[in-house]
Amino acid sequence: MAATTRRSAVDGGTQRTIALAGATGDLGGRVLSALVRRGVTVRALVRSGTPAAAQDAVRARGGTPVPVDFSDYAALAASLGGVECVVSALNGLEPVILDLQIRLLDAAVAAGVPRFIPSDFSLDFTTTRPGDNRNMDLRRRFMAHVDAAPIRATSILNGAFADLLTGEAPIVLPRFRRILYWGDADQPLDFTTKDDVADYAADAALDTDAPRFLRIAGDVVSPRDLATLMTRLDGRRWKPFRTGGLGRLSTLIRVARALSPATDAPFPAWQGMQYVRDMSSGRGKLSPLDNDRYGKTDWTRAEAVLAPTL
Repeated sequence: MAATTRRSAVDGGTQRTIALAGATGDLGGRVLSALVRRGVTVRALVRSGTPAAAQDAVRARGGTPVPVDFSDYAALAASLGGVECVVSALNGLEPVILDLQIRLLDAAVAAGVPRFIPSDFSLDFTTTRPGDNRNMDLRRRFMAHVDAAPIRATSILNGAFADLLTGEAPIVLPRFRRILYWGDADQPLDFTTKDDVADYAADAALDTDAPRFLRIAGDVVSPRDLATLMTRLDGRRWKPFRTGGLGRLSTLIRVARALSPATDAPFPAWQGMQYVRDMSSGRGKLSPLDNDRYGKTDWTRAEAVLAPTL
């Protein structure tokens, strides 16, 4: 796709305003900073009762915290007046991804906001199998709501956050100089850093012509590619290590889920395993990529993420 000129924060002499939900979180804070760098006025919607320190952190990034009771429909809609796009970087399970986001969506429609970016930052859940991944199923259910609403939506899909390569997921194993994988060692995997996702999301928020889906990947590497990369960086030989096929992984997911205590955490171990299965199977692969839409060229590659770990 041909590069599209980055949108200006000033449109016809009027300062552009974006509403951001989830600005006190990790990804949301990065999106806030990216929007402010573009000269955008950012209303950071925070829950009533949000600690002063968290609101001060929003101000320090250049945003304006707007405390609001998310259960108060009229107050939520009033907080969105004059906004051109609502960006959601909320994180959680059904009470957040469905219930809270639906309230936010309905308020945006009531306020006449033309565009909405849901918190879909993930692999391609539109091509995965229902029932295989709890968190992707929640996004699929919210998609039905937003697609039925009289508002223009854009979902940004970015694969896995590249931070997972540095130890949060058992993929790169420095102690054994192995790259752990399931299934096929040559299956391409999508990784994007949170800063790159936030940078792209800020451009998309200002893009009045943004399509329903935008797919990006800071780097696309297979387990074999990662082993080659780590061998070059480390000076010692690394090897791909096949733990088993996807059938075995599915069995382990069922066992882990059955043995795990109930939790409200968005990413228990078995959920991470579901995510790895969707990547390793290729069902969540992003294609085609829209990396060039806004002229961004400084994508962070896997090498830049992994080199500091050595």
